[in-house]
Amino acid sequence: MITVAIAEDHQSLVDGINLLLKYEDEFSIVGTANDGEALLDIVRLKQPKVVLTDIKMPKMDGITATQIIKKEFPHIKVVAFSMFDQEEAVSQMIEAGASGYLLKNSPLEEVMKAIRTVSTGSNYFDASIDLGELMKDSNSKRKKGVLSKSEREILVLIGQGKTTSEIADIRFTAVSTVEKHRKNMIRKLGLSGKGELLRYALEKKYDF
Repeated sequence: MITVAIAEDHQSLVDGINLLLKYEDEFSIVGTANDGEALLDIVRLKQPKVVLTDIKMPKMDGITATQIIKKEFPHIKVVAFSMFDQEEAVSQMIEAGASGYLLKNSPLEEVMKAIRTVSTGSNYFDASIDLGELMKDSNSKRKKGVLSKSEREILVLIGQGKTTSEIADIRFTAVSTVEKHRKNMIRKLGLSGKGELLRYALEKKYDF
């Protein structure tokens, strides 16, 4: 069962999606909201598998809501549902953590397909959106931006081939602190281990 929460300030559109999914056994709508704050209340209470959200909403927009949802519940998938197909809007939702982006003129059947797709861990973007460099630039900005100043400095030292002990000596800190930073960087950058972290540092050639 794919549990879904919907946030959209036009109730008629919410009703349409609700009606579409109501008779589909694989979907269950656990809540609907007309603003971002109400959406967060539903997500925190119900923790749906997928969130379908508008971008422009009262009280809190969909970009901010998505950022909070992904921070508190990284496993929840978010699909943007918007009338805007501008590069900036798409980029901001991707950077916020959205796994999909649909335009409001999409057939309701495509909405269902998008929800089903992101629930499996894949991405789904409207065919009219040209991702290409947009995804590449967004991922690069997001990866660079999520690291703290200390983590970026340690990443430079990792790229220089320094060991954890050497880094600890250079920074006058405990080995355990450096290890903690390493683990945080691996998590934030979506890497699988120290080897990938080293390779990432070498490829990026960070210059801070």
